Amino acid sequence: MYITTTIPYVNARPHLGHALELVQADVLARHHRRRGEPVRFQTGTDDNSLKNVLAAEAEGVPVRELVGRNAAAFEALRGPLDLSFDAFIRTSSHPGHRAGVERIWEATRHDLYQRHYEGLYCVGCEQFYPEGPCPEGHEAPLQLVSEQNWFFRLSRYQDALLDLIRGGRLRIEPAARRNEVLAFIASGLDDISVSRSAARARGWGIPVPGDPGQVVYVWWDALANYVTALEGGDYDRWWVAEPSKVHLMGKGVIRFHAVYWPAMLLSAGKPLPTGIFVHDYLTAGGRKISKSSGGAADPVALVDEYGVDAVRWWLLREVPRVGDADFTEERLVARADEDLANGLGNLVNRVVTMVHRFLDGRVPAADPEEGAFEVSTFEVSGAVHEALEAFDFRRAATAVQTLVEEANRYVERTRPWARSRAGQEVALATLVHACRMLAVQLEPFLPTAAARVAAAMGGAAGSAVDRGAGGERLPRPEPLFRRLAVSIR
Repeated sequence: MYITTTIPYVNARPHLGHALELVQADVLARHHRRRGEPVRFQTGTDDNSLKNVLAAEAEGVPVRELVGRNAAAFEALRGPLDLSFDAFIRTSSHPGHRAGVERIWEATRHDLYQRHYEGLYCVGCEQFYPEGPCPEGHEAPLQLVSEQNWFFRLSRYQDALLDLIRGGRLRIEPAARRNEVLAFIASGLDDISVSRSAARARGWGIPVPGDPGQVVYVWWDALANYVTALEGGDYDRWWVAEPSKVHLMGKGVIRFHAVYWPAMLLSAGKPLPTGIFVHDYLTAGGRKISKSSGGAADPVALVDEYGVDAVRWWLLREVPRVGDADFTEERLVARADEDLANGLGNLVNRVVTMVHRFLDGRVPAADPEEGAFEVSTFEVSGAVHEALEAFDFRRAATAVQTLVEEANRYVERTRPWARSRAGQEVALATLVHACRMLAVQLEPFLPTAAARVAAAMGGAAGSAVDRGAGGERLPRPEPLFRRLAVSIR
């Protein structure tokens, strides 16, 4: 599976909305790797934007300095968020990107032409609109722009795009977004401007081949990253031969990915992506979180304060498949305390404590009870896979949490402390096995927490789980999760 995120502008540091998409992509990548499937998880930054130029001007620094600094902040999210991406592309410095953009331009030249254009332009969206205000909520007024641009014959691909999406060759999830795209295409596609004057772009960007007075439109430039980052044999492996090529994105950029991008590829005679998953927005106080939201939206600060497990778990357990999610630190804390500290952490601590108290710290040799839980570990594994196939991260995380709740109910139902020695061995063997399975199922969602659970059960993260002969000694019980309290900043 080839998994990509969008590549954000780097006019400022990353916010929690960027973390959402990165964490979702990371879960998919880890899940499919765990199933033994080949995976490439790619992300990066969109450096060649007028937004970046204006931000540098406002700060009084060279554009390359601002872009380099902020792009580094995005790439550095790997550590705080426990990300496992395989490739990170910066469009201003990747050695193959400019040449790749130029190749796509030349491959689509039969669909390119020049004409004068006048329209209202939103720098925040890097897009023309027929009227204001900006539908994405950017507060700066739309700019009236009049210039000679290159245009792409998008209108030529209307029927082909409808056939691709209706026939399922290009899968768009959720269905509401698919229907939105189909309605947009069916209403009639106009040709789009795919260049900007070099003067207005302050000379920043990729020059149009053969026309240095124009730069390639930043979205044309940025969308190409999904193939330009694939160097050498990687292009044939991941874009030509790979049967599953999935783009993750926010709802505000679906038109670019589900309409413009496949049309570009059709024109260039290149293979298409197979799937597009669209998430809605994170909000704070009902307003979309953006780069100007301040400290509450800083994922690194949140991880520093509450830990990576709490941040990742809120993003996965609370954000719905459809609809915006309003973020507060109180909600993050409540979810972490309920599910992680009081749920999973309490379960593991109780099991380890009882194994030490009643069995001298050694895992019993008895077979786990069959049918001990209403929901088996194998059913949970299937439910997680089914949910992730539907790009429903909340349902997948909830399936893991169901096993935690089942195991805690089993403790209360069986009361190992009140059983005979033989009964204790059976009950605790069942619980140790359940916790080991939990470590496996949890790994794509919370890799560091899963490693702690596995270690508490005497194993290594991601190791195979079987019932074994027993007898291995568990480490002494230690709290896996601290209970959190909201800090007043």
